[in-house]
Amino acid sequence: MTTRFTQRTLVTAIGTAIALTGLAFQAQAATEISVGYAISSNSHYGEGSRAFKETLERLSDGEFTVSDHPSGSLGGERAMIEGLQIGTVDVVITSTGPLGNFVPETYVLDLPFLFTSYEQARCVLDGEIGQELLDKMGEHDLVGLSWSENGFRHITNSQRAIAAPEDVSGLKIRTMENRIHQQAFEGLGASPTPMAMPELFTALQQGTVDGQENPIAVIVAANLYEVQDQLSLTGHVYSPAILLGSPVLLDGLSDEEREWFDEAAQAATVATRAEVSRLEEEGVAFLQEQGMTVTDKIDPAPFQEAVEDVYSRFVEQYGDDMLERIRNSSC
Repeated sequence: MTTRFTQRTLVTAIGTAIALTGLAFQAQAATEISVGYAISSNSHYGEGSRAFKETLERLSDGEFTVSDHPSGSLGGERAMIEGLQIGTVDVVITSTGPLGNFVPETYVLDLPFLFTSYEQARCVLDGEIGQELLDKMGEHDLVGLSWSENGFRHITNSQRAIAAPEDVSGLKIRTMENRIHQQAFEGLGASPTPMAMPELFTALQQGTVDGQENPIAVIVAANLYEVQDQLSLTGHVYSPAILLGSPVLLDGLSDEEREWFDEAAQAATVATRAEVSRLEEEGVAFLQEQGMTVTDKIDPAPFQEAVEDVYSRFVEQYGDDMLERIRNSSC
């Protein structure tokens, strides 16, 4: 009896240990996904990251967990994209600012005055053209998950009101690390200064640059009203954002797991665009309340004429196929 009891006890103990080990393994098996972006968590990107996290964790039933890395804590946008290529970062929400350095086909989206409304821009990016550009990411060791949004870009500065191109002349303007944007501001007579977003606030505060250009959502989220007193609603460029994934991670997923990531990315896009739309409605009034002087009666025609050479340079280098497809789309 004693021997049988001991054997049964031993078998039970071993079974319990195996079960507990299995549970412990399952608990440890959750894969943590890093999501990086350059601005604060209290921003449209933060809204997108939270939607991505909620959706992925829900769909995967905890198989994947998401850690949020705002404010450039994983580096500037260019550095984070490089991190995706080598697998040190999993997912990035980024502007198209540095993206053309990796995927030149996306430069077309940065041409000034290409899009005339949010409806048109979103229609193009959600359609065949947008998907084709997402697919191009795969040729450059990146995975395009979805197009998101920053909004139409406007100019702020600490020197003077800007209502015409000549008002921009002579100003040192921080731009994204993007040659199309730099060429546009050269056409306006400014001195464009490419700079990563985490460096911008201090550069404005110290007077290293006179101004910068960003959508309302970014101007609000980055507290730029604390170091800039002039806002000019030029709307000179529609600025998309994009959710990019690392092929080191995503290429190893099952079809079902990849669908989870795609659905989470779409949820992030919806949340981000909703926040951009809200801030377009409320942000300008908020910035005025913070003491900014807003110049809103701006004729776009002289600005368009001043930057026309950017189109010539773009077509000379990249051709006009994608540009004409966007112009002639039914959106």
